[in-house]
Amino acid sequence: MADLLGTILNAMEKPPTVGDQESRRKAREQAARIKKMEEDERRKKAEFRKQEQAALEEAASSETKKPDTCPNSNYRDKYSQLIGTSAAKDAAHTLEANSAYGCVPVANKRDTRSIEEAMNEIRAKKRHKQDDTGAHSSSS
Repeated sequence: MADLLGTILNAMEKPPTVGDQESRRKAREQAARIKKMEEDERRKKAEFRKQEQAALEEAASSETKKPDTCPNSNYRDKYSQLIGTSAAKDAAHTLEANSAYGCVPVANKRDTRSIEEAMNEIRAKKRHKQDDTGAHSSSS
């Protein structure tokens, strides 16, 4: 059993050691590549910011130079058949309530009774109605 384990361990490759010259060289190359890529990214971002700021300044300056536009025709003349030629105050009329429906203030429309009072009145009306119908049926 010990011979089998020994042959397996001897057949395996040794892992690279920390002090290996080749691994150090590769690590330095990788670090240099990463540093170069970061520097390129910083440079590209700076150029992009300059371009965007220039575009924003150009857009802001073009907005301030817009000419004042005036309409070719007067809309009142154009749509006079729709809106009329009389002044709006003359054309407007005050609304008056139809007397058939009555003019009742909102305060009078509110029911100020409590629920119990309303229920008692409904019951009283039902009793009165039943008494009336009972009196008519018994007299017939």
